Amino acid sequence: MVRRANLLGLGCLMALAAGASGWSSVATAAAATAAAAAATATPASRVPADIAAIFDEPKYKGATWGLRVLDGSKVLVDLNSDKQLLIGSVRKIYSVGELLDTVGPSHTYDTPVYRDGTVKAGILHGNLIVQASGDLTMGGRTNPDGSIAISDWDHNEAVSLGNAILTAPDPLAGYRALARSVKAAGIDRVDGDVVIDDRLFVPFAFRDELNVRPIFVNDDCVDLSIVPGAKAGVTYRPQSAALTIRNELETGPHDTLKIAPLEPSCIGTPGCSATIGGTLPATFVPPLTGRPELVQTVRIVQPSNYARTVFIEALEAAGVAVGAKPVEPNPVSLLPPKDAYPADTKVAQLTGLPYADDAKLILKISYNMGADTSLVLFGVAHHVDSMPAALQLERATLASQYGIAPNAYHFVDGSGGGDTTATNVAVTQMLDELATKPSFQAFYDALPILSVDGSLAFVKDYQSDPTLRGAAGRVRAKTGTYVTPYGSGIILKGQALGGYVETKSGKRLTFELVVNDVPIASIDDITKVFQDQGTIAAILWRDY
Repeated sequence: MVRRANLLGLGCLMALAAGASGWSSVATAAAATAAAAAATATPASRVPADIAAIFDEPKYKGATWGLRVLDGSKVLVDLNSDKQLLIGSVRKIYSVGELLDTVGPSHTYDTPVYRDGTVKAGILHGNLIVQASGDLTMGGRTNPDGSIAISDWDHNEAVSLGNAILTAPDPLAGYRALARSVKAAGIDRVDGDVVIDDRLFVPFAFRDELNVRPIFVNDDCVDLSIVPGAKAGVTYRPQSAALTIRNELETGPHDTLKIAPLEPSCIGTPGCSATIGGTLPATFVPPLTGRPELVQTVRIVQPSNYARTVFIEALEAAGVAVGAKPVEPNPVSLLPPKDAYPADTKVAQLTGLPYADDAKLILKISYNMGADTSLVLFGVAHHVDSMPAALQLERATLASQYGIAPNAYHFVDGSGGGDTTATNVAVTQMLDELATKPSFQAFYDALPILSVDGSLAFVKDYQSDPTLRGAAGRVRAKTGTYVTPYGSGIILKGQALGGYVETKSGKRLTFELVVNDVPIASIDDITKVFQDQGTIAAILWRDY
């Protein structure tokens, strides 16, 4: 299928090279702390034979492995732990762990609606304002029991992986709830405009696709569900005048499916659309999921414009008439001074899910936009409002509160984009420090579980060895993958796995496992590396 090729998935970052380069030379007292800890550590044993045998397989010729395993303060294995290695999305343990530690697992990002004007006889003479809070899901992933809906084949990876499984909740549920609350507050008509106040933080660029703002609709995606057949059927969600999908897909002998544009810049303009075209064989079998639907996505590149439209549509459906045109650019010029909202002008509020649930979404499926937003929200919690300022704040915090030297890592965003590197010492130090925090249980619960869920759900090849089968469910770790072009093919620049092993003997180990520079031919080769790393984690479970 003809689709974007600059991102690959497996529930983790697999991006072509992007972002900044260069190493920090900043030194702090944390460096001395780390050096002292290393000097007093128990000497590490060599790599166990079963693990070394995997490292020595022909497919890893020329690759660099790193492995560090800790049992409390005792170092069990320590291979190349002083090297800066590409770790991809393992970086998310920092951005998510820091925010969990700062705001607490029960913290919610709540989205209020204010009136900027007076209400007489049910008519608001003025504007209705949604103050964006950074709520990642806006009610669109909330199950009937209040839990968060997460799919192991998440739609955020649909384009890169080639398919996804959509979650069940209505992606516009939060906007509909806000609209009903506005109606219940006695507003039957808005004779002014509807505005999204998206000034919480400075918008930041995400993967050359959009500038992220603190308002979200369906993870800033429009989902397309395609059912191959005699006449290929296409449905999409959310349904909104903000962006319509034109179906020109035909049944044909070859797979030439194409969606254009994947990143429509026209959102906020009447008639904005994207087209799905080309051909799809009637016998086409969608990959990966075992379901008849093929899921792809179109990016919502103007989140505030889109959110304004869907909220106006929700208001109209709830019985609140709006005089303003629903499809227009978000009229930020109508906003009052930032944060200047009297309490008695609040007419509705959507309570977000606890951040513990957001953390679970981010870490289980490796939700890149959510991790980047978490880093910026970490900054907002400390009174800075941009990605560069948040990165600078994080650097100081990691040194002062977590004992991690600034020259032990290189981060360009909150999700693991670009040449994200860290030493194994820096990763295991962060994991051990997080284990001492009051928020640790929420962090631990948010990590993917070996052979159970998230980006580790499909890792099961190790179970062919009966001595390793008990490791299922006993490893919780974040995955990270980084792929770049290499000659006429591609190379797995980095595949990492960092987290905890609850061993057969009852210990809890902290570990970081990385391999860099593995030539590969296809995504199948990447899954084999995943499986090998799962086997190594299972060996740790069995042998320690």
